[in-house]
Amino acid sequence: MKSKFISLGVIAIGASSLVVQAVDRPNVIFIMSDDHTAQAVGAYATLLKDLNPTPNLDKLANEGIVFDNAFCTNAICTPSRACVITGQYDHVNGVFDLGGNIKPENQSLPIQMRKAGYQTAIVGKWHLKQEPNFDYYKVLPGQGKYFDTEFRIQGKEKWPKNVVTHTGQHSSDAITDSTLDWLKNERDPNKPFFLCHQFKAPHDYFENAPRYQSYLADVALPEPDTLYDVPDSFGSIATRGHNDELMPHIGTSIGKRNPRRSYATHLFQKFPEEFPDDYDPVKLTERETTSIAYQGYLKKYLRCVKGVDDNLKRLFDYLKAEGLYDNTVIIYTGDQGFWLGEKDYQDKRWAYDESARMPFIVRYPPSIPAGTRSDAIIENVDYPALMLDYAGATIPESMQGRSFREICETGREPAGWKQAAYYRYWMHMAHHDNPGEMAIRTKDYKLIYFYGADYKGENQTPPAWELYDLKRDPSELNNVYDNPEYKNVRNQLKAQFAQLRLDVGDDGSHYPATEAVVQEFWDYSEQDRAKAIEISATFKKTREASLAK
Repeated sequence: MKSKFISLGVIAIGASSLVVQAVDRPNVIFIMSDDHTAQAVGAYATLLKDLNPTPNLDKLANEGIVFDNAFCTNAICTPSRACVITGQYDHVNGVFDLGGNIKPENQSLPIQMRKAGYQTAIVGKWHLKQEPNFDYYKVLPGQGKYFDTEFRIQGKEKWPKNVVTHTGQHSSDAITDSTLDWLKNERDPNKPFFLCHQFKAPHDYFENAPRYQSYLADVALPEPDTLYDVPDSFGSIATRGHNDELMPHIGTSIGKRNPRRSYATHLFQKFPEEFPDDYDPVKLTERETTSIAYQGYLKKYLRCVKGVDDNLKRLFDYLKAEGLYDNTVIIYTGDQGFWLGEKDYQDKRWAYDESARMPFIVRYPPSIPAGTRSDAIIENVDYPALMLDYAGATIPESMQGRSFREICETGREPAGWKQAAYYRYWMHMAHHDNPGEMAIRTKDYKLIYFYGADYKGENQTPPAWELYDLKRDPSELNNVYDNPEYKNVRNQLKAQFAQLRLDVGDDGSHYPATEAVVQEFWDYSEQDRAKAIEISATFKKTREASLAK
């Protein structure tokens, strides 16, 4: 059943008269999976394409538009979701890391949808701590559990005390069951609806439903070229240390490169059934443990992806049966990218494309041509403006993002459309040993600045700059920051970067001690480079002493 609203248009005929016109209003479904990277979506994948992990999602992509340059502004769960719910960058909405939250009155997206006459609902992962400002919600507490999934719901007690449990169910199934239940029993057929359907999967550690355990069990998965060997031209003293002395300590690993956290050790402890019976990471070479860990981890990951894709079919089949499918703007994305073995990294967080790039697909047949693809740069702060635009809702001035509806419908970028994405990761050396960093990404280049300090300007890792020519080097393997041929490009990008920081509101006032470090090494003089070498040696001693305890 199509949802409609009645708009009043005033047309002057003689004195005056009123003409009442019925206008279709599309429903809007925003689907977000956790850590589902573009490399694991068939519409994007190259290495994994033959595995066909997402046939239902690929069909959605074939019937709409696929964006190749969609980026998060911070590749970590809570900040990414905060950008979507507010349309603001982290330093404006105040969510810098996993400890952040968005108060109900600041959740602009559902508020504006409701004002526009939409019934609003959210089911699944929320991760913004405060009570969701939706007409209906059924959300996971924090990160949520893969099995015996719990949800916080509305009820007699105040948030967050009302909890229900789907005993024995996998989260992807429980989330989809809950969304279908809302559509069948709670949805008002006289109103258009705005629905957020948000999976926990495939977030690590990757606990798939038992029915998928045989999926890919006997398949040798293809390996990325950089799983074992990363060229010396990749990275900088910030990511490798002086003379590579920080390779074991910067960025957690698939193999046993990083002794503090690696899939070779920790995935084995959690899922020993995915490893050979005689597996012993101490006795095996680093290459052997990397290969075995990669196969185990990627199979678990893709089994979770398969569960997401199968559940999307259930959702799409219901929409089709009810006549809602073609009158609904359906958006699919992940909350950021994720590393699938490239460069021996795990998790996300880095400004490199593997983690900063998001899959982004939109299907709406009345105005979006099937089979469209765009290389326009969009950011997650733009997503809410797009949805509000399709709903005919007001896009508040507080939103920094801009609707890209015209790009969806024509494939062309409007005049003045952004030509660069802004990135900043604040959680210096937390959880996965990633330095504090910021970046500017254009269609042709990426400039990354690893300033390497925490919120107090302390716990420093060596600062450095990295520049990648994305046309010649799309895998970001050759840092050309010091290449004389790129001097003009580097200087132009630095100036553009400094201005972009001001344009998006990252003026350094949020954490002045951190900003002092940012400014200290911005020019990256010979003196700065010498100090970076000293910082590298100091951090190495500190980390090795910590591991020895």
